[in-house]
Formats: sequence, C-alpha cells, structure tokens
Amino acid sequence: MRSFGPRTTIVRAGDTLHQSTLLIEGILSRYIDDRNGLRQLVAVHVPGDFVDLHGYPLRTLDHDIGTMTAAKVAVVPHRNLDAILRDDPGLTRKLWFSTLLDAAVHRAWLFRMGRLDAAGRVAHFLCEMNARLASAGLSDGKRFSLGITQVDLAEICGLTSVHVNRVMRQLREDRLCIFRSSLVEILDMRRLIERGQFDPDYLYMEYPPESATSQPR
Repeated sequence: MRSFGPRTTIVRAGDTLHQSTLLIEGILSRYIDDRNGLRQLVAVHVPGDFVDLHGYPLRTLDHDIGTMTAAKVAVVPHRNLDAILRDDPGLTRKLWFSTLLDAAVHRAWLFRMGRLDAAGRVAHFLCEMNARLASAGLSDGKRFSLGITQVDLAEICGLTSVHVNRVMRQLREDRLCIFRSSLVEILDMRRLIERGQFDPDYLYMEYPPESATSQPR
C-alpha cells in the first residue's frame, strides 16, 4: 500500500514497469502533454480500478499517470501477476475483463470528443462519473465528490477552461446540474443523460445504478 498527495505523477511514460497499481482511494488520471505543455487527460480512474494493468504485458506506458486528489493505491508486483495467471484462471479472467473495460471506456471517450458539442461532452462525462462512483458506493446517484477543477474538466473534454465555465453556467441555468467546490449535484438526471447522449452499456455493470439507466430506450 502506498499513499500519494494530490497532483503527483506516479508513473511516467517510457518507464520500465515491474508492478501495476490498483486504486483504493482518490482519483487518478492518465494524460499526455503536447509539445507546448498543454495536457490532455485520456482516462480518469476511481476506486476499484486497476489503473495500469496493461503495463504488465507492455512493460512501458505511452502516457503518464498522476493523482488528481490525495490517493491510496495497492502496488502489485508483476511476479505476483505471473502467479495469478498460472494458478487462478478465474482471477485471470477478471484481470482480462479489467483491461477490456478500459478499452470500452476509451471508445466512449472518443465518441464524446468526436461527436458531442461542449455541453454534451461535459454532460456525458458527469453521467459516466456518477455511474462509476455509484458502483463503487461513492455517489448516491445524484450527488458525489469529484475532486477535480474546471481546468481538469477542460483537459478531459478538450475545451478551454473559459469554455467549461460557460458550459457549467449553462447546465446550472438549465437546472441540469451544479458543479461547485468539487461537488457535483445532478438536478435532472434524465435530461442530463439526454444532453450527453449517455448510455451506460459500455461500462458493463452487472447491476448498474438506477440513476444511470433513466434514459428511455
């Protein structure tokens, strides 16, 4: 077990990896910086996520991993994963599922960035985080602590922080949701889901939170 403060890089692109990280508390991100130092977040992780399990077969990553909030992680040496693959087919299947789920989330993020407008991107992301945090027992389906800033939200959604500020004001005035002091309150889940074209199927939850499925099919 290891603990990290907020805004700490814990894995750098190109590092040779001999262990993988299971997130216990807090929020982590995967990100890539461009040549001008501008950051694009390519994944956000919540408690229960095996953050860099794909580093086990790849040995290095093409992106950095850092904390967004204070975080506690369990560090799993790759030699232990070797033993799991050898001795526990059931757990091996779950680890494989974890990496495939990462890929499904990436596809949803590509859809969000490529097909949705600014308000839709933010709405989709907030709906996703509500569903994922609810599955981890960290959202009541309408309120949750996100622990990120509007600058972070801009880096997630490919927007400027000024644009995100306008979007959050629009969502607040439309009575869809409020994001203030790292707390998210969803005022109208059905309309927020519709605004973000959010469908939780890509999260492959066996028992999805009721709030995540309130959009009519």
